[in-house]
This record gives sequence, structure tokens and C-alpha cells, in this order.
Amino acid sequence: MSLSVRIRKSLGAFSLDAAFEGAPAGVTALFGASGAGKSTVLAAIAGALRPDDGRIALGDQVLFDSAAGIDLPMERRAVGWVFQDARLFPHFSVEANLRYGLARAKDRPVVAKLDEVAAVLGIEALLQRRPRDLSGGERQRVAVGRALLSQPRLLLMDEPLAALDAPRKAEILPFLERLKTAFALPILYVTHSLGEVTRLADRLVLLEDGKVAAQGPLGEVLARPDLPLLSARADAGAALEATVASHDPARGLSRLTAGAVELVTPLIDRPVGTPIRAVMLARDVLLALTAPEGLSARNILPARLESLTPRADGTVLVALVLADGQRILSAVTRDAVEALRLAPGLALWAVVKSVAVEGARGGGLMALED
Repeated sequence: MSLSVRIRKSLGAFSLDAAFEGAPAGVTALFGASGAGKSTVLAAIAGALRPDDGRIALGDQVLFDSAAGIDLPMERRAVGWVFQDARLFPHFSVEANLRYGLARAKDRPVVAKLDEVAAVLGIEALLQRRPRDLSGGERQRVAVGRALLSQPRLLLMDEPLAALDAPRKAEILPFLERLKTAFALPILYVTHSLGEVTRLADRLVLLEDGKVAAQGPLGEVLARPDLPLLSARADAGAALEATVASHDPARGLSRLTAGAVELVTPLIDRPVGTPIRAVMLARDVLLALTAPEGLSARNILPARLESLTPRADGTVLVALVLADGQRILSAVTRDAVEALRLAPGLALWAVVKSVAVEGARGGGLMALED
């Protein structure tokens, strides 16, 4: 079921005026800087904050409609909510915390069962522990499980990894990835981490100063050079939705296909035919006017230069169109633009130094570099 949001809300000097559509399944990422209004949007959807005006619908159910006088209370919205801090009951065991979610489900259709949730989130061995005996990542997994067991129609995740250090984030991300396929549930995921976006999101909504700057499928939005919120970042890049085409264990390599584009990556622990995401940072894409030879880089793609966008750091972001219309980005110096006489319409070669992929051995992203 799809999420449709159109709301306005004034909070002192801050004004929220946002309208967007969520993916009917999988993860819609709401991305923006601190203070952009991301958490305010989640509070409005959950029913913790009443908009001044607008409409919120989940599938065929209207949660809020100012014109029609509809404002369902939180308990009738069937929305699960995961916060930055786990907010577990300290005197309950993990299992008791999970069963609290079940107690809130009442007569809702079953989305998830306790044993299924425990298996997907890898918390079977933790059921008799208390929250004080868990790591930060483990507590967040339990919090996600409790929200799932409330049998929601929509799961809201408000920067669930923000309070975790890098090792704990790496620990929990593979489990969050599993949610997309294990449960037929739309997820609205709030973050200011572009790494989390490229790892988890299927659809991306950019929020700036209370307004939606862009929205659409992840790959389309990431590759737009006209969005400073993304293009000005050092980790700007593009993502292609690919399929595992073959493996070469002897050489430790896998081959992916993304439309007409072929990519080589380290050996991936996924069966042939598995959908997979390939991420290429702009800083890892070099440009050549003729087909390069004698390079260690494995991925050399014919492309057409679409646009040049100067950046504040002195580099230029180059938007490239691949053979089948897919787009990637390259970051080059202004000197390189002049030396290569780069201009829109120019045919050239993109030399991709590094491709990061989901599902590499050991979990997480892995890159093939020169």
C-alpha cells in the first residue's frame, strides 16, 4: 500500500509544507539536514502532531484530512515507530518487550510473528536478557522487533542508527536490509546519512527547510546534479539496480548486469539472478576521451556527457548517460574540464575505480578498486 502525504505545519519560525508519495513496499528514505523537518513529518504521520492543513493516507485509509475533519488517534493508525533511542522497558526481558508489541496489536491482521521477527533480526539468543545486558545495536534490533510485532501497516524509523558508533551501525544494517524482503511492509526511513540511503532506500525524498526538493526512485534522484543537498557532498554518486549474472570463484569475481551495463565486482555471496544494488561515488569515476588500455580498473563504460555543474570545492560534477540511458556522476577538476575540452554531448569513457555492492561476503558493502 502506498503512503501519500500533503501537510502544512507552522512551529514558531519554522514552517513545514511538504507533499510526497512513499513506495508501496520497501524503504522510502526521507533525507535532509538536521532541522529540515524530517521528524516533524513522522510525528504527523504517526498522529503525535496535528498538521495545520493537509491530508495523509495509507492505501485506502485516510489518517488525516483537515478538509474532511478526519484525524485518527495514534492507536487506530496501525503505525509502528522506531526512534533514535530504543526506549525499551528496562525491567522487562527482551521477550517481554517484544510481547508488549504483540499486546498493542489487538485485532490487526498479522504482519509478523514473534519467532519470525526474532529470526530475521538475529535476536533469538537474546530473548531472556534485559536491555542493560545488550549492545546498542542489539537494543535497536529489539526495538524494531517490538514495532513490527504491533502488526503495523507502516513502519516509521526516525534515524534509528544515529546514536550508534560505526561498528554498531555495521552490525545492524544487514538486519535492516532483511526487513525489505521478509515483511510486505512499507517503511519510511528518516536519516541524514547518505550511506544509509544508498544502502537501504528504494525511493528517496529530499527535504530542505521544510519543503520537498525532489522525490523519486533512488537511482534517478541520486544522479541529479541540480540538487545541491546531494551533489555538493564529497560522497555524491549514483546507484544502479543490477542483477547477479555470473560468478568466477577462481578469480574471486562476480559479474553484474544493470540493463545494458555490465559491471565486475568482488565475489558476491548471492545466487545468480539475485537483484543487487551497485553504488559508484563520483570521486571514483574517471574520464577518458578514448578507450583506455592497460589499466587495473575493471569497469570501463562508454558514456555521453550530459551536463557540467561547478561545485564550491573547485571541482566540477559531470553527469554521464550510459548506453541504455542510465546516469552516473563523475567529479573532476576544472583543469581537467579545460584539458579534455569537456562539453555536453561529448562521447567518452567512464573509468569506474570502485563499485560498492550489497551482499558482499561478511555483509555490508564491498568495493572492487584499482
